[in-house]
Amino acid sequence: MTSGLTQDVLIRDAAGVEEFARECFAAVAGEERVGAELEFLVYDRRDPARPVPVGEVVAALPELPGGSRVTFEPGGQLELSGPPGTLTGAVRRLGADVEAVRAALLDAGLAPAGVGLDPVRPPVRQLTEPRYEAMARHFGAPYGPLMMCSTASIQVNLDLGAAPEVRWERAHLLGPVLVAAFANSPLGARGPTGWMSGRQEVWENLDRTRTAPVPAAADPAAAWAAYLLDARLMVLRDGDGRCRQVRDGTTLRDRIAATGVTKAEVAYHATTVFPPVRPRGWLEIRYLDAQSPAVWPVCVAVTHALITDDKAAGAACAAAEPCRGLWRTAARDGLAGAPLRRAAQECFHAALDALPRLGAHPGLIRAVADFADRHVTPGRSPAAALLDGPPIGTRLMEGHL
Repeated sequence: MTSGLTQDVLIRDAAGVEEFARECFAAVAGEERVGAELEFLVYDRRDPARPVPVGEVVAALPELPGGSRVTFEPGGQLELSGPPGTLTGAVRRLGADVEAVRAALLDAGLAPAGVGLDPVRPPVRQLTEPRYEAMARHFGAPYGPLMMCSTASIQVNLDLGAAPEVRWERAHLLGPVLVAAFANSPLGARGPTGWMSGRQEVWENLDRTRTAPVPAAADPAAAWAAYLLDARLMVLRDGDGRCRQVRDGTTLRDRIAATGVTKAEVAYHATTVFPPVRPRGWLEIRYLDAQSPAVWPVCVAVTHALITDDKAAGAACAAAEPCRGLWRTAARDGLAGAPLRRAAQECFHAALDALPRLGAHPGLIRAVADFADRHVTPGRSPAAALLDGPPIGTRLMEGHL
């Protein structure tokens, strides 16, 4: 991406922020790619209530055959970021890494769990970088520590395509349906949360100037610029890269009016806002609960198909229209309600129709069909199985999450 703004040029009005926002929607020609970032909570199989130190996980990790990048979230959640590629290639490479990591951790007496909210442990922060220190103070208890230390998600990254505004709209319209279909966090450390996606409940209770969806608009870049301008500043970085927390409620718009900001400050500010869909030269789909090793490829495949395949998207968006904006209902009820269940059924039918066109491997298509039969058709999100199945501690000890 190119821009008339260099990193150190001072921005003194909203137009400079809008120019940055338009860069975030700049489509790049080339092969259609998909990428995924998977977060896992890691448990000691002998004592699931024990926080597992990051160093212990690192010591157990093998070489990764698929080339995924390994990082950790503040509470020690393990994240695998797979290389982008075609749907089949991206899933195959990331899948090889997930299996290698899972086998190595099990050998070490540990277990990676694909669930959106820690069902047995209270939040304990392990990473203390200045960014995380500022984030902890900004969000506050109880939801800040829960978000930082006890949640896990799947992030699906998609190219913007020839019409970025179209995919942006699809990603938002389909959001509640996909949240409901893949809701997988009904339990917290104190028991059932009352939400099928307790992870989404946590996000609902944080600073909404940086976690609410970007408002719908004919011009998504202008809407993104306005969102950035009206979000409260959390951290500023000086010329040496050191972080300084902003604690007085100042927004980016306020700071521009007072002193101006550099493009680098705007870009860093954009990394501290967390809407369900975020543009970064591609689309980050951020609203999906973590899933088990058997299910996460389904999550990636369905999201990719419904947003990038025009025929599938047409059918899915028509089905999802009655559920537009029902983020909270989807997170609370999952597929229990008839409107979301009907929409999910139509969406999965459209995805299954599209996946052969997208070159999906037959095994992946079967996995999507099996998920639909097990969860979507009967209206039982994965969360329902967590509530109805064996005790959660038993599953963690057996490494079955």
